[in-house]
Amino acid sequence: MITLDDDKVDALFHALADRTRRDIMRRVLAGEHSVSELAVSYEMSFAAVQKHVAVLEKSGLLTKRRSGREQLARGDVAAVRSVASMLTELEQVWRGRIARIDELISSEES
Repeated sequence: MITLDDDKVDALFHALADRTRRDIMRRVLAGEHSVSELAVSYEMSFAAVQKHVAVLEKSGLLTKRRSGREQLARGDVAAVRSVASMLTELEQVWRGRIARIDELISSEES
């Protein structure tokens, strides 16, 4: 089980709450992209895409590095796995609750 502090969890889910940021994540998990390349893909300003990238970077879902004049963004697979792990953990809690409800209903019917 991965344990993250509440602020980190909030930042991760805030970053993933926006469809543009989720799409950027799909792209940068498939391979490294310059922020300029990413910006061309969206009907918004370069500055707006930069802000989306900054939110993702702050959350830890992607990292940036400089190569000459370009800023290259790459998805952090470990961070995405931590989100998946948290969701799996929540799913297990709910499955356990449903199983207990099923047990209660079955015992009342007997």
